[in-house]
Amino acid sequence: MTRSMTAFARAEGTFDWGTIVWELRSVNHRYLEVYPKLSEGYRDLEQIVRETVRKKLNRGKVELQLKVQLSAEANAAIDVDMARAQEVVSALGKIGELLPKDGAISPATVLNWPGVQVLPEVDRKVILQDASGLLNKALDELLETRAREGGELKQFIESRLVSVSEITAQVREKLPEILEKQRQNLKDRLEELTAELDNQRIEQEIVILAQKADVDEEIDRMDAHVTEVARVLKQKGPIGRRLDFLMQEMNREANTLSSKSIVTETTKCAVELKVLIEQMREQIQNIE
Repeated sequence: MTRSMTAFARAEGTFDWGTIVWELRSVNHRYLEVYPKLSEGYRDLEQIVRETVRKKLNRGKVELQLKVQLSAEANAAIDVDMARAQEVVSALGKIGELLPKDGAISPATVLNWPGVQVLPEVDRKVILQDASGLLNKALDELLETRAREGGELKQFIESRLVSVSEITAQVREKLPEILEKQRQNLKDRLEELTAELDNQRIEQEIVILAQKADVDEEIDRMDAHVTEVARVLKQKGPIGRRLDFLMQEMNREANTLSSKSIVTETTKCAVELKVLIEQMREQIQNIE
């Protein structure tokens, strides 16, 4: 299944103790990078978050933000480690001696210091369990979004592949006519230079011209790459890197076709191929 790396998902859950909201954003990236944004009191979820994401995603930069809103009853149950708070106040007081005497220590500063707020152990375990379960729901929604956009990217690429095949078929069909026209042009030019033609020399020049203009091999490889891209698009799992490599190979064949061009028509075809390949390559950067 073709999946995009660009997506957004949001999952919200209401429980007896309060509300949880997960917001997930993912963009394209060469590898899988996970960036959890967890508030104090829930940072021990980070390892679980990373492991859960790695089980479901393979590539992309993923940012996860957890928002926890406790109910009035749960807030009333929050305790404060007074010894820890006193240590923080003392430390801030010593630092304050080095600062201008223009303000008091904010209680919020002390309360938000790591380790000062203490959630009851039972409630905390419940919160972490609920948050972990809701994360899976958010990831499933993210995967659905990636799959939908991936399907659109697949259709986009497949339509360009059809155009690439049509252009290569045109070049293959017209190549004999192009070579014959160049053969006649060469003869006409030589006739203007001398009345007595060296037929052997003419044939040698025609053979050289035909070899330079022979793009059958490039067209065959281009057709093979088109077939391979279509096959890879149907595969399961990450396919972005493979597709990116195939775009490089297709672009190489288009460049060779352009360099071997001996008439404006084939040059135009080569340019059109490069435009189509670049369009596909840009979209493939977003495929997992």
